[in-house]
Amino acid sequence: MELLTSYFFDLTSFPFRDLFDLEVSPWAILPKIEKYLKGLKLGKIEGQISPSAYLVNPELISIGQGSVVEPGAYIQGPCRLGKNCIVRHGAYIRGNFIAGDGCVIGHDTEVKNSIFLSGVHAAHFAYVGDSILGNKVNLGAGTKCANLKLDQSPVVIHYQSQRIPTTLKKLGAILGDGTQIGCNSVTNPGTLMGQEVRCYPCTNIGGFIPSRSIVKPDTKMIVTSYNNS
Repeated sequence: MELLTSYFFDLTSFPFRDLFDLEVSPWAILPKIEKYLKGLKLGKIEGQISPSAYLVNPELISIGQGSVVEPGAYIQGPCRLGKNCIVRHGAYIRGNFIAGDGCVIGHDTEVKNSIFLSGVHAAHFAYVGDSILGNKVNLGAGTKCANLKLDQSPVVIHYQSQRIPTTLKKLGAILGDGTQIGCNSVTNPGTLMGQEVRCYPCTNIGGFIPSRSIVKPDTKMIVTSYNNS
């Protein structure tokens, strides 16, 4: 049960919940994003778009009512943003991206082939690749969701002393509803966190983290005195 989509997300009010299957593992959804988007009626821009924002392939971009795209933001289709989202100056959306309502994609945040459920904040200097972020997930400034192993082999999930193959060369993080990541943290490829997980800043995170866990780095700051003689 812990590796099924239903463990991580409440999809009751998510407008694109038909993309998900609650009884399969959530990473199986990632290769389906592009095809799903191209099956939608895109090209409807209802939000407030700065004239100095960059919309590439605008016929493949839809932006909901009340959303704001600030000057210098870059959005490449296919992309579907919900209502009341904010795409801040310098944000970089590289396509194959779905966001629910009330999401923030902040300055210097880069996103590709990912899904944000409603209320997600990736507000400052984040990278989110091939990932799914649940309702009200918050990424502290400088968070990186790495999606490619150094040897570029397919990503495996480390779960209860098992290595579960995904067949995916690129897989970032699956972050359950309400999870919060501290500033300047990194999730390694194939990181899974349940709901309401709390991660301290500057943490290197990997594997499976159960719901309502606290994750702390295992190093301590040591301060010693010195003299100039």
